[in-house]
Amino acid sequence: MKAALAVPVFAGGSFVPAYAASLIPDVYTHLFKLSLNLYSFNALLSRGEKDLFDMLDFCARHNLEAIDPTAYYFPGYPEVPSDKFIFEFKRKAFLLGLDISGTGVRNDFANPDVDSRRKDITLIKKWLEVAAKLGSPNLRIFAGTSSHDGFSRDQVFEWMAKDIRECCDYGAQFGVMIALQNHNDFLKTADDVDRIFNLVDSEWLGLNLDIGSYRQNDPYAEIQQNIGRAVTWQIKENVWVDGVETSTDYVKLFKMIKQSGYRGYFPLETLGAGDPYEKVPNLLRQVRTALEQV
Repeated sequence: MKAALAVPVFAGGSFVPAYAASLIPDVYTHLFKLSLNLYSFNALLSRGEKDLFDMLDFCARHNLEAIDPTAYYFPGYPEVPSDKFIFEFKRKAFLLGLDISGTGVRNDFANPDVDSRRKDITLIKKWLEVAAKLGSPNLRIFAGTSSHDGFSRDQVFEWMAKDIRECCDYGAQFGVMIALQNHNDFLKTADDVDRIFNLVDSEWLGLNLDIGSYRQNDPYAEIQQNIGRAVTWQIKENVWVDGVETSTDYVKLFKMIKQSGYRGYFPLETLGAGDPYEKVPNLLRQVRTALEQV
């Protein structure tokens, strides 16, 4: 490589200085890796009928490439787990060939109460440290669900951006990105997402793009608008079209994502009634079939 940079580069008969050629960015193809968001097993995990180690076995059995172990399912949440537990989970994931694609917490930055938001910031900071220990590249957070009575949306955007920026700055110290999820809460549209990203203005903020939570407009147009901000995803069975829950067109979706050049994880998430031991493999089959066509 050093030798190559030491000589002039010719392109189309024109001279390009070596130093200029070194500034031309590499162009990568897309890369898709399948993960499982453990909210798919929410009922079983919440009741204690299954645990995080059972989920590692499930992911390995179905040849997923990664797992997204949502923080709610760690023992003692919202308190952080012991290092012993974190490292045992990390070790087993490694031995099963599974990456940890992300994790996430609950928070509400739409809440007008400053003390409540400070508690959420403290929670996020603690779990950013857990994410770093796990080897998780991101921590998923929400905008919030509070009705913020007596305050305008403009005011909420301003304090929300400040709170998220503080979390991003803290995450940067541990090499963990904040992955803000559009969740049809305070953030309902692609324009809402763009607005908060522009206000926060941090390279440590990315979008956990939830395909099932654009419900005001054409979901595929909304996805296309925000696609460049995605650092991880929520791939779901359904999207909302004209107010109606509709089966996801995975081929259409993955073609869009491929064209965007996205390289990373697709955490799958199933919702609603039914046995996740049946629903998740079914979703996985649909996704893999679609990816073969893309």
